[in-house]
Amino acid sequence: MRQPTKQIEKLAYEVIGAAIEVHRILGSGFLEEVYHKALREEFLIRNIPHKFEHPVKVHYKGRSVGEGKLDFLVGDFLIIELKAVQNLTAIHEAQVLSYLKMTNYPLALLINFNVPLLRDGIKRIILSS
Repeated sequence: MRQPTKQIEKLAYEVIGAAIEVHRILGSGFLEEVYHKALREEFLIRNIPHKFEHPVKVHYKGRSVGEGKLDFLVGDFLIIELKAVQNLTAIHEAQVLSYLKMTNYPLALLINFNVPLLRDGIKRIILSS
């Protein structure tokens, strides 16, 4: 398992703080798109470097066979995937793990805003070697 660097951990901490602020103001119950836009605004306010809906190529046996889209790529190496669902499921985690494998980035945060306390909706996913 690759351990995230201190720089990645610092960015993850900043992202979680921004997500908590969005959840504190909006609460749960909105569509995912609302949280995307609000978190993007919070990233801008906090000067958190990010790319929104960042495209990534899907390769099969060395050939490009499609494209995925990351909700956010923070600092060019931290994947953020947002959800607004009743419960996170294995398929949500599998999606994020696939993004980690496609990019070879070490860490992703899967954030579900449809929870009473946001800390209960945040899942760290680390790329295994």
